Parts: sequence; C-alpha cells; structure tokens
Amino acid sequence: MHPRNKIEYVLFDMDGLLIDSEKIYTIATNEVLAEYGKVMTWDIKAGCMGKPEIPAAQYLLSHFPDLPIDIDTFLKERNRIQDTLWPTVPLLPGAKRLVQHLKKHGIPIAVATSSRRRNFEMKSANLQDVFGLFEGKVICGDDKQYNMRGKPEPDIFLTAAQVCLGREVGDPQSVPNEEQLLEREKGLIFEDALPGMQAARRSGMSVIWVPDSNLLNLGYGPVTERADQILKSLEDFRPEEWGLPPFDDE
Repeated sequence: MHPRNKIEYVLFDMDGLLIDSEKIYTIATNEVLAEYGKVMTWDIKAGCMGKPEIPAAQYLLSHFPDLPIDIDTFLKERNRIQDTLWPTVPLLPGAKRLVQHLKKHGIPIAVATSSRRRNFEMKSANLQDVFGLFEGKVICGDDKQYNMRGKPEPDIFLTAAQVCLGREVGDPQSVPNEEQLLEREKGLIFEDALPGMQAARRSGMSVIWVPDSNLLNLGYGPVTERADQILKSLEDFRPEEWGLPPFDDE
C-alpha cells in the first residue's frame, strides 16, 4: 500500500454513495421512457451519474432523438414520480457507521451533492440520524450564489471545503498558491460516480471511489483521472490508512 495523505477533513457525495437513490432515479426514468417503448441501459445511466439535473437529462435524451417530448416535460414527469419515492430511500451499507464515527472523533465533515436543494431535503428528511450530523454543512448543485461549474469540474468540493468547513483551499476557478495546495491535500472525498471522481481528483484532494459494480465493469474509458483507492462498499473503508482514528466498535 502506497503512503497516503494524512487527512484532516472529509467531504461526501450523496446519491449512490450515502443513499441508494440511483435505484429511484432508474425506476422513475424508465417509468417515463416506458410510455414510448424506451429504456435507459446501464451504459447510458453511467453517463448521467454525478451530473447536475439538466445536463444529466440532456445526456439521457440525446440517446432517444425520436422521443416526442422535450426536456421540461420529461423532467416534470420524472420528478413527479421521484418525489413519491424519496421518503423511502435507504442508506447504503457502511454510511451510517462512517459518518457517525467521523463525527464522534471531531473530524470536520460536509456534503457536496449535485442534487437540487429541494431534493436533498426530501431525500434526507427521514435519515436525520446521519444527515443531522452534518449540521447543515451541505452544498447543493443549484446553490447559485457560489457560481459553481458542475462535475467533473472541482468547484463543488472546493466550495464545500471553503464555505462549510473554513478550509483555505482557494477559489475553484483560480490557480491555487502553495499554501492552498497543501490545504487541499488534507481533504478526502468519497464519490461513486465517474464525473464526481474526476471532480474530486481535480480538486487536489484525495479521493476514494465507491462505484456501483456495473459502473466499474464499464471501466474508465478515456478518463485520465484515477482514484487513490477503489472500494466495493463504504463498509470496506479503513480510517487508520488515512491517519484517521480507527473504528472503535469492532
């Protein structure tokens, strides 16, 4: 095992990493597409994951040029179905234990999600034993006040580190100085989507990629960024490898 940076703060993506929301996205999307005899395959879904809502929908619909509905109609119907399902979304294995462990040991944590804030609130409402621990330290994809570019650009992670945790990592769209680079190296990001992994890598922080096995089977393709570590599940994470306190409940 190669030496790892000693971590002082941790950032989490949400969809597909902390919660099993990707299943709901798939159900809702395919319910809409089924009316037109279409289906979203895994290779199409992989290209949507990690993107903000509109770019993801544009990518999806580009694969169905003969679909007789526009993007606004598609999103309205898909979101209607999703809204009925969000209260049922479960945590993914290892998420609760990891977040509670970091909180217990005073490690600064925040969420950086491409989800719209209204969706974040719906998804997290029944999971406050985990999301309440972030104490509102959450950056969402539609937080327009920060003028963020979407993943795979690193803006959302750098914004979360700066705004939520007070880390002096520099402006996302400016060249960082040496002190800002060193501050970035103290951060660890957990991601599941390929654009999110790229964004995390470009931020200058360390990144642990926890992809769905279907996504991993597709490989990196033309992507040049590489994760520092790839895990099958958050359950496989070992904090002591990163200079963090080891789990004390074993």
